[in-house]
Amino acid sequence: MVMAGIRLTFHWRLFVLLMAFSLVLVASFVSFQYIREKHYKAEQLDEMLQLYNMQIADALELGVEPEDFAKRHPAPIDGLRISLIGRDGNVIYDSEGNPTVNHLSRPEVAQALDEGSGFDVRRLSQTTNVTYFYSALATPDIIVRTAAPYSVTLSELLSADRGFLWYMLAVTLLMCLIAYFATRKLGVAIERLNQFAARAERGEKVYADASFPNNELGEISRHIVKLYASQQQAMEMKHRLTNNLNHELKTPLAAMQVCLETLMSHPDLTKEKRMQFLERCYGNSQRLQSLLADVSMITRLEHGERQITTEPLSIADVIQTVADEYQDQGLPIIFEPKGSAEVMGNRQLLESLFQNLISNANSYSQGTEIRISLSEESGKAQVVVEDDGVGIPEEHLPHIFERFYRVDKGRSRKNGGTGLGLAIVKNTVLFHHGAISASNRLPHGLKVSISLPLIFNEIEKK
Repeated sequence: MVMAGIRLTFHWRLFVLLMAFSLVLVASFVSFQYIREKHYKAEQLDEMLQLYNMQIADALELGVEPEDFAKRHPAPIDGLRISLIGRDGNVIYDSEGNPTVNHLSRPEVAQALDEGSGFDVRRLSQTTNVTYFYSALATPDIIVRTAAPYSVTLSELLSADRGFLWYMLAVTLLMCLIAYFATRKLGVAIERLNQFAARAERGEKVYADASFPNNELGEISRHIVKLYASQQQAMEMKHRLTNNLNHELKTPLAAMQVCLETLMSHPDLTKEKRMQFLERCYGNSQRLQSLLADVSMITRLEHGERQITTEPLSIADVIQTVADEYQDQGLPIIFEPKGSAEVMGNRQLLESLFQNLISNANSYSQGTEIRISLSEESGKAQVVVEDDGVGIPEEHLPHIFERFYRVDKGRSRKNGGTGLGLAIVKNTVLFHHGAISASNRLPHGLKVSISLPLIFNEIEKK
């Protein structure tokens, strides 16, 4: 809707339409009630005059002249005019004159002849040139008619009650107020949803914390925005993963290409040099294989939940198996279990989880030992993996579980890391409906805390 070149918002368009409908409805009701009330008051006045007409008819039967009757019986309304009309329509007597016009066509006379009585609310008299309210009563011989001058008093008597009109006006204003706030909530939801659609169409960043009114439309709008924001976030994560993966693949591939080009362009290299280049190619191919395996593991955890089988497992057994595997390959591992901590899980994923944590500590902590504790608290298996090394700067702690995030990029690549180890750890914990956090321990070192639901809690959930 456009008014004077200005496009109204959805809220105002809806408000105007609703108010137009409401006003038409109220106006129709008021008009009907107004006409009905005036007709009711006209009938009341007619009843009063009909009583007087009956008294005149009774007096005429007794031989009393109309003038004598009027002198003895005061009229209920000042200036009342009395007429006697024959059933043929000719006027026999009129207190204001003796009209010669036939009255059969007059509404009150015609109605009286048909129904026994009748009235006409307002009509100008051709005889006196005065506006009257007419009331007629038919008798077997004549028609008695009285006419009340349409004075200010009579007009006020027949008018509808203005209190009702004021009441309806107040109701209308209240309806306007309610309609404004009701349409405003709908309008706000529609406008914000429209803004979201425009931003989405332009490819702009959309956040899931958009504010909408607390109604059904607002709920639907919030769900739509959250769904789009989640999809947008997933697309961004896939884009970052693709970029990071492309970057990570370039390094070993470039190194392999340099080695192969050197071998091809220098066939006279010594056996020792050729072996060095071949070993570099092999090492980078191993790194590529690890990187692809980690990417496959991340994808499997995020999108293949139904394909991953679970079984009752002892966390203590899983940790002990990994600890024994790494016992002679790095820092000494001290494992202190308190209970077996039975969980529903996938053994391969859980072993990979602790392998990554121990491997990280061996590669980057620069400590002297790794301690792993296990306990059962509040229906959870609580695992803490900690070292006494250099720890991690606080600004990096919130990001260490992100894909390809490295605290020291140069040292990480030198040690052969793919940058996905801790991301796999986090996704494995989430797959098992657990929680994970990392913090620096005092006086120094890194502490990783893992919480997994015990098997009886999983059974209760199912």
